[in-house]
Amino acid sequence: MTSVVKRNIFLRRGNLSVYMNPANRGCGGGDGEDTSSKSSSASVKPLTIKPSANQDQPLSPESEIMKRAAAKKLIERYFYQVTDGCGDPECDNANCVSSGKLKHMKPNEAAAMAIQLFSQEARLCEPQRKIARTQDISAKTTPAIEVDINPSLNEEKLSEILESCKRENSYSKLIHTIGAVFSNMEILLISFVKKPNSPLEEILSKAPSNLQNLKKEDIRTMQGDLDKDEDSQEEAEKEGESSSQSQSTGPDEITLDLESLRRAYSALFAIDGKVFESALINALITLTGTVELDLKMFRNFKDEPNLVNIFLIMLELPCLSSYEYMERVLPGICRAASHLPLSVQAKLVRVLAKHCTQKLKSLLESLQQIITLKVITSPFSQEYTVYDEETVTAATRMVKIIFYASIIAGVLDSPELRTEEEKDPTEPEDDHFGEPVASSDTREPDVTPPDPMAEELQINFLDSRKPVIPFAEFYNEPLSDVIEMDKDYTHFKNRDSLNRFSFLSHPFILTPFTRSLGLYYDNRVRMYSERRVSILQSVVGNPTSPYLRLRVKRDRIIEDALVELEVVAMANPTYLKKQLVVEFEGEQGIDEGGVSKEFFQLVVEEIFNPDYGMFTHQKETETVWFNPTSFESDAQFTLIGIVLGLAIYNNVILDVHFPMVVYSKLMGKKGCFHDLKDWNPTLYAGLKELLEYEGDDMEDTFVQTFRICYQDIFGNTFNHDLKEDGDQILVNKNNRQEFVDLYADFLLNKSIAKQFRAFRKGFRMVTDESPLHILFRPEEVEQLVCGSKNFDFNALEAATEYDGFCADSPIIRQFWSVVHELPIESKRRLLQFTTGSDRVPVGGMSKLKFIIARQGPDSDRLPTAHTCFNVLLLPEYESREKLLDRLLKAINYSKGFGML
Repeated sequence: MTSVVKRNIFLRRGNLSVYMNPANRGCGGGDGEDTSSKSSSASVKPLTIKPSANQDQPLSPESEIMKRAAAKKLIERYFYQVTDGCGDPECDNANCVSSGKLKHMKPNEAAAMAIQLFSQEARLCEPQRKIARTQDISAKTTPAIEVDINPSLNEEKLSEILESCKRENSYSKLIHTIGAVFSNMEILLISFVKKPNSPLEEILSKAPSNLQNLKKEDIRTMQGDLDKDEDSQEEAEKEGESSSQSQSTGPDEITLDLESLRRAYSALFAIDGKVFESALINALITLTGTVELDLKMFRNFKDEPNLVNIFLIMLELPCLSSYEYMERVLPGICRAASHLPLSVQAKLVRVLAKHCTQKLKSLLESLQQIITLKVITSPFSQEYTVYDEETVTAATRMVKIIFYASIIAGVLDSPELRTEEEKDPTEPEDDHFGEPVASSDTREPDVTPPDPMAEELQINFLDSRKPVIPFAEFYNEPLSDVIEMDKDYTHFKNRDSLNRFSFLSHPFILTPFTRSLGLYYDNRVRMYSERRVSILQSVVGNPTSPYLRLRVKRDRIIEDALVELEVVAMANPTYLKKQLVVEFEGEQGIDEGGVSKEFFQLVVEEIFNPDYGMFTHQKETETVWFNPTSFESDAQFTLIGIVLGLAIYNNVILDVHFPMVVYSKLMGKKGCFHDLKDWNPTLYAGLKELLEYEGDDMEDTFVQTFRICYQDIFGNTFNHDLKEDGDQILVNKNNRQEFVDLYADFLLNKSIAKQFRAFRKGFRMVTDESPLHILFRPEEVEQLVCGSKNFDFNALEAATEYDGFCADSPIIRQFWSVVHELPIESKRRLLQFTTGSDRVPVGGMSKLKFIIARQGPDSDRLPTAHTCFNVLLLPEYESREKLLDRLLKAINYSKGFGML
């Protein structure tokens, strides 16, 4: 019988787990030999692990692991013998509970006794085999058949099945098991679950590597330590604290044993996949259909706390990125997940973020491939749109789960940075843009609500400093190109009543250009709404202008704009949401967009002029910053905030150079230490060096106190204590992080609080109801305001349309030859001349609608432009030299507007 035990241990040496399935605790005849004919009371002499003949030669690490695993197996059998017994009512083994000679012991005592019996090589009973009820127990010639009373699957059971299939050279049992388990929700819910904590496991974790030479004192010590842990656990539970040894059921904890699952998958996919993959795919298709149907219709499992386990088991499949799984299985997973309750989706996000970080990128790539493939191959039409393709919409919902998991698993800033600073009550009020006078407009603000998933997770993308997956990798350009934004915007604004899918509710998957179209639709709808209100007011005898009309002089543009905008804001701030129409006194231009662009350019040039003193210029980064000692009133800063908001609202690009932290602050997040890298790289590097300094002489090396000094634009020096008596507190290793945080907070927030508050007030007067904060991140808002920085004139040439010419016309070929040879400054002037702005729109030059129209035959006239419509009127010059001469004169000496 000893040989049977040896063979059984050899066959299962790869299984290092201490636990066994209760149905398989008696596995003496583990390789299928007939043991039912032997006496049930037979005892087994335990396997003695003898030392090597060469005592001085150390065992290899692999041999040590195998040796300890074999010992653990025997200790485990002793443990079950003293707790459950062998099952023989006539057993005479004094160390077996079935004999009646062994008193009942606590789990800790049983674990200690099991180790002691192992070290003494005590007698070990042979457990009774479970016999199928259909079998004649008296038939001694028929082999016993084990009944598996637990249909779930785990690592140990899968390992046994694989070993059995290899021995028999038949994988029918594996195929049957996979089909039965992976197609059944109930079975999969209890598969690969974590095993409960065991005293035997705990006491073995405290045991030395050599289990054979243990002394009684060592065993008592281990048992005493375990008793102490148990006592402390009970005390903690009495105090209402969660025990570290009990399985947590927190928001990001699961009962699934992910590490065991991954090992099981590794063993499974180590064999030829063709053997079982067809069965696995079919089982998963059945499973996802069942889960989707239950969640959608019957909802039997919607309150199941471990429902997330099923999705984790499927998402952890290493083959999920292969074509067949991606095409046949992954869409079903996405459809099922889209019907999960919001709380379960949020839990899936947290679990993926905590336990499956390395899997996120490959999952995203697979989902993007599904979406792209469906978009490219589907014959979309007026009757059948992308919104009707459930594979695309469900995969997009799944991308949202990956998106938030990437944020949570990445580097996050404190949510406290999103709390706005309160105004100092002692601060004087010099903002002319006060509270508006009473208005008859009683409309409720139309504010876009935040994403329900973000609210459930209590997370905001503003908190993300560095996600696991860069935000740009979530963009899907083929999808963005086929979206009909008019329909999508309608779905977005009426998602509660229409119950239709909207990609604007999943903005992370759309390119910034596509989202800017959504914002454009939102702005235009508001403009038309204001126009209708004006018409209705005119009917009832209270006429108002349907436009936000500004009449200004070029030589006093700031003063005129300030006065007119102040009047509008005081009368009714909602009037700022009307369509902007600008008129320059003494000029004939009619504003169809081009005059407004000129207005914004002149205002920006004037207000950011260093002589004006409102902003300081950072030479190192070529950016502008608020002057904390500015003599200008708050109204001036409110004006530039309104201008910035109006530019976004009227789809105009500005030539402003703010650091990124300004856009973060506009979106509601205060500046912090990491924002200094973009604001002042030299200062950031110095503070970073201070944080990373490891020497013990920090105070003597840096000689830095909590008092800082700074200069205004006139060179005057000011001192500021970051905390009380700051000049008496030296920066050391204990307080350096506090110093850096206070320093950054002062520079980026407190020192300019008055100026920025007025600036933000003006900005929000225009954008308070806009979905801007829902659709765009700070770096994308910068693109909306400033445009792209990529001057790709090859892309502009490819996208240009012609009126009276064609792409092969000699004059057109000469024109582009001249343009490509121009220096970058002249190219920007050409953009300014033809479009009214020298900035590249969001999405690049290919998104700019540019038209070159024929303006008669050869003549001495200069080229002209309709900046409202981005049209260049070009005579058909007779030579390349004449074209170059006339074009340069036109773009270098153009100013003002006239009528053609």
